[in-house]
Amino acid sequence: MTARTILLPDAQGELYAYEPRTAPVTYGAEGALRSRIVYSAAHVVADPYRSAPDAPAAVDWDATLAFRRHLWSHGLGVAEAMDTAQRGMGLDWAGAAELIRRSSAEARSVGGLIACGVGTDQLTAPAATLTEVIKAYEEQLAVVEEAGSQAILMASRALAALAQGPQDYLEVYGHLLRQSAEPVILHWLGPMFDPALTGYWGSEDLDEATDTFLEVISAHPDKVDGIKISLLDAEREIDVRRRLPKGVRCYTGDDFNYPELIAGDEQGFSHALLGIFDPLAPVAAEAVRTLDTGDRDGFRALLDPTVELSRHLFGTPTRYYKTGVVFLAWLSGHQSHFTMVGGLQSARSLPHLARAYELADRIGLFPDPALAESRVRDLLSVYGV
Repeated sequence: MTARTILLPDAQGELYAYEPRTAPVTYGAEGALRSRIVYSAAHVVADPYRSAPDAPAAVDWDATLAFRRHLWSHGLGVAEAMDTAQRGMGLDWAGAAELIRRSSAEARSVGGLIACGVGTDQLTAPAATLTEVIKAYEEQLAVVEEAGSQAILMASRALAALAQGPQDYLEVYGHLLRQSAEPVILHWLGPMFDPALTGYWGSEDLDEATDTFLEVISAHPDKVDGIKISLLDAEREIDVRRRLPKGVRCYTGDDFNYPELIAGDEQGFSHALLGIFDPLAPVAAEAVRTLDTGDRDGFRALLDPTVELSRHLFGTPTRYYKTGVVFLAWLSGHQSHFTMVGGLQSARSLPHLARAYELADRIGLFPDPALAESRVRDLLSVYGV
């Protein structure tokens, strides 16, 4: 072993030697992306001195907004207050509303693209009627519209628990789309991300659910800017994409198959709204700029090597991918600690985090490899390695 070799634990608890890279990978010019609209769902930075499990979210606002400026500087949009920001997993509606207001103001100040999540998570008890669900959605929609941002209508746990079938989804979404001031993005989040959303759109049969989803869109195409599908099923996304009304965009939310879906085929392509683009912002932007020139092979050459890392971070149980995202932000120097809202830094094992570090380092993700290595060594020592 060399002096710089680091011993990392594998899933069986055995240590193996890894030699970190010494030089960072640098990327080209910053600025707007042309051929695709690309959003990164962004994480929040916790206040390490006030955060605790089962306590109201304590957010470090300076660090959180600084990370959004990092994303905007690379030409990416910010998808705010989504599940990547621990929405429903530590960040309550009061914290999300403040996040929406602050980030929207920051976006205006730098000319950044932003869209914000609208849900029903202020309902802390089960809803008794669809009217309660609609009113909760309306309250959050008003906050986003007043902040001057585009709305992303997220899947609702309250609606999933209450709905008796497809007609209830048609009623709720039809009402919301009719009254929305501007076209929205509809978000279909699969149960691998949130088990409480099983059977969304009125059926656990995905073909039937897809038909209802498309019926909502077809009834209000002028009020739907696009859709975000997070089912980790490339073939289904392509099928839905080809069935969308003209002018309605598809934003891939598939963190397993994003290169091929963004590259597209002879019948179309997907834009992007991805949690994995939080840690991958520089390389993702570089890849899309390459695609802007018509170089599909160069685009895939840049983005394909990132898929192994993404599949690792989003491995089962997928909903805990946020832990890996924040871990990589810490290693990359975007924040000074690895504390998460609700104590979620404990949601992944040490071998999982060690593998995330190795995969990220191999593709040159860290702007300062020595800093990342030092921080991993510190973490290992805390665990007794």
